[in-house]
Amino acid sequence: MCGIHLIWGKGANQDSIQSLVDSSQHRGPDQSAVFSPWHGLWVGVNRLKILHPGSDADQPFWDQEGKSLLVWNGEIYNFKELRGGLTRMGVEFSTQSDTEVLLQHLKFFGTEGLPKLNGMFAIIYINLVQKSVLVARDRNGEKPLYYSQSPEALILSSETAGISKLTKAELDPLQIPSFYYFRSATPGKTFYKGIREWKPSRYSTILQHSTFRWDNIPMPKKTSENPSLALFQEILQEAVKTQFHADVPVGMMLSGGSDSSLLYANWYKTTGTLLPAYTIQVEKKYRSKYQDADFAQKFVKQFPANHIMVPVDQKSFLDQWDSYLSSVDQPVGDSAGFLTWMLAQEAKKEVKVLISGAGADELWGGYRRHSAFTQYLKQKDFWIQWAKTLGKIPLGREWKKMMSGIDQDPKKTFLNFSALENLDPDLVEDYARIFDPKLPFYKQMLDFDRQVYLVQDVLKIQDNALMAHGIEGRSPYLGSKMLALWKTVEDPKLLLDKPWIKASLDEYGLNWISKRKKFGFGLPLQEWLLEGGPVAVKIFSTLKEFGKSRESELPLAVRDLCQNPEKKVKSHFLTLYNLFLLAEWWKLHQS
Repeated sequence: MCGIHLIWGKGANQDSIQSLVDSSQHRGPDQSAVFSPWHGLWVGVNRLKILHPGSDADQPFWDQEGKSLLVWNGEIYNFKELRGGLTRMGVEFSTQSDTEVLLQHLKFFGTEGLPKLNGMFAIIYINLVQKSVLVARDRNGEKPLYYSQSPEALILSSETAGISKLTKAELDPLQIPSFYYFRSATPGKTFYKGIREWKPSRYSTILQHSTFRWDNIPMPKKTSENPSLALFQEILQEAVKTQFHADVPVGMMLSGGSDSSLLYANWYKTTGTLLPAYTIQVEKKYRSKYQDADFAQKFVKQFPANHIMVPVDQKSFLDQWDSYLSSVDQPVGDSAGFLTWMLAQEAKKEVKVLISGAGADELWGGYRRHSAFTQYLKQKDFWIQWAKTLGKIPLGREWKKMMSGIDQDPKKTFLNFSALENLDPDLVEDYARIFDPKLPFYKQMLDFDRQVYLVQDVLKIQDNALMAHGIEGRSPYLGSKMLALWKTVEDPKLLLDKPWIKASLDEYGLNWISKRKKFGFGLPLQEWLLEGGPVAVKIFSTLKEFGKSRESELPLAVRDLCQNPEKKVKSHFLTLYNLFLLAEWWKLHQS
């Protein structure tokens, strides 16, 4: 929805805050502003108008007494419910926006009101009487927020690019090992020294001349009803109803897979309204393996949509690469980022909101590593005893990797299953502490993926790629009631291979989708690299140059891949692309 910014302390002036606003104009091309509530504090905003697009909902948004103001990024899906409660308390509203509701909600309830918010958000709420600033980020990290803090100043922004220019931050090679294994910087950190990520669910009320006092927005309370397919469907239908609503055109990212297909089927069955739906289509010779377009085309014959195919081949990749790269705020090793950017480039011609199926796999056990880890837990002693022997069976790299990753420690085992390579011992503790010991092991793995893979990869590239084109992304599977339902479920069978999603598809006559084998959303990288065409030439040359120029900073495994990338295509094609992206981004941003 927006870009939000704050500078408090040394260096806080109009030029500095304007530079942050200018650096993220793409996030909110419809309105921008800067303002100083008091000496030494400046805030700025870029607004993308989704709900109540009129100017009376522009930001910063003030209360009627002029005692508090709000700049924020996101959507509050239960704002009508909150508005009703505030109206009964005597609050009068001048707009139909969720912005005004959020300001009044925070004004009356403060931090105690945060758990009641169902939505995605990064918030800067300023109380001029108390001279305090409340900063908060949603539980799932759907909306980004970064900060740089020193004894003299605090800087906040929706992107790192503007902060890095202001602070002249250096790139941080210590994040390369985390990127190599988990595709991104260590959770909470970035590729810039001194710039950190405001963690999901965190909030802090900051008084003048005080430091952060962190706290976390609690997970939603368990549902009072027993978990069931009917309850899942009821919650999902409500999420579709609220999140597909906007005062601007809405579209769908349609992969032809279970998650996005169920969302659109639910919408169409309920409303009968066609929406634009966007699908990536690869070159014809690869479609027997990359079948998203075929499945999506079959799907829209049952559930009509204004279906738009977005072709991607080696030429379009190379033609668009520089533009895509310049839009990447933080590198994430996932070619889905480029594909999402391509979808958004086409979609911006007619929509300002795109719906995705993000979050379904993490909550409901949709990845192969979830199945593998569940089998490990069931027969732990057997797998530990026989893993080395079974790993010698020639069943492919994935089988060998899984067998080599098995360890006596369940946490280390799942970390190995999640990482692109068995994790370096030096990183194990950094990631092991993320597991929630209050949960049973089968839930710990899902919650780990929700906190790491979902936040650091899926949602980060979705927000970055869509906002590069001024489009808001929404993820109905991540609503508060869905999280509350997930928290209630205790049967492991309901948290593996998405049984409720597949049962719901079957009820819509889409069993041919529910039976579809899981296939990741990405470029045909292995094929492109093995063919040795123009993409391979560019990737290999970039990696070799990166290996030479940064040899002293790269871990040994990274150096080996960069020296002879051609020899590692079959086993490491994903990692080669990831390092290529990092190398290109590094070159673009190094001082």
